[in-house]
Amino acid sequence: MWSNRYTMVLVGAILVATGAPHSEAAPITSNTALAVGEGEFILREQVVVRRSSDDPSPMGRDLRVLSVPSTLVYGATRNITLFGIVPYLDKTMDLNTTAGRSRRGDSGLGDVTFLSRYTLYSDDRLGQTRRLAPFVGLKLPTGDDDETDSLGRLPQTLQLGTGSWDPILGTVFTWQTFDWEFDLAGQYLFRTPANNFEFGDQARLDLSFQYRLWPPTLGSGVPAFVYGVLESNLLYAGKNEEGGISNPDSGGTTWFLTPGLQLVTKRVILEGAVQVPVVQNLNGLALKNDYIVTGGFRVNF
Repeated sequence: MWSNRYTMVLVGAILVATGAPHSEAAPITSNTALAVGEGEFILREQVVVRRSSDDPSPMGRDLRVLSVPSTLVYGATRNITLFGIVPYLDKTMDLNTTAGRSRRGDSGLGDVTFLSRYTLYSDDRLGQTRRLAPFVGLKLPTGDDDETDSLGRLPQTLQLGTGSWDPILGTVFTWQTFDWEFDLAGQYLFRTPANNFEFGDQARLDLSFQYRLWPPTLGSGVPAFVYGVLESNLLYAGKNEEGGISNPDSGGTTWFLTPGLQLVTKRVILEGAVQVPVVQNLNGLALKNDYIVTGGFRVNF
């Protein structure tokens, strides 16, 4: 399940780069429709730590994933924003095997993703703005997808890449004022087969609300702002297929609640959040999430 959820969460996270020549608060794990200034770049670095040890099977699976996605964002025009994402992954799973307790996994670069977002609608008024921006993208099979260890070929979920070319479609609505911002985003990831294996398609619906905690009122001479962030992430994944046969122990629905904090300066944003699974309605013996912790920064230049 991690390869599926990682891609969806990553695609959501990389679309949060915002506004023109200064930094603004924005979602941490989901999307925003706020534009990047024409000719401007944003570099975003994140560290995402995921732990999944709630295993209903007798295998006693304990999955730990460290991902470090590096994202470069470019404002190509007033309405078009381009994204390029290169992730580093470190996947480790401890589980029971016929040879006893074993550890499997791999580390290295994962699949690269490119996206383009277009501002379809904007309504700018005194003290607020509302925007609607659809986006399209493609995940490329650049990560290794045929690694082996002493037990044989790694399961597809432990591979660094999927081996497939996967299109992405979505749209995001943003309403921002001086004090707060609301974002609503939906996206769909179309999975294609590779290596006689096909991950289930994925859909997600994200809501994010950011509110300025400090200073309580705006004034001159304030060098930074602190925002509280609360997000809701609803993810659905279809069942995986191998050799044309559906895997009953894969796919399902997960709902995360995600509190976070952001420190916003003119050019730099520092941020952190914890995704807590509130509902995990997974199929069969699918491995459940314990938590996902995200920290990182963004730089406008």
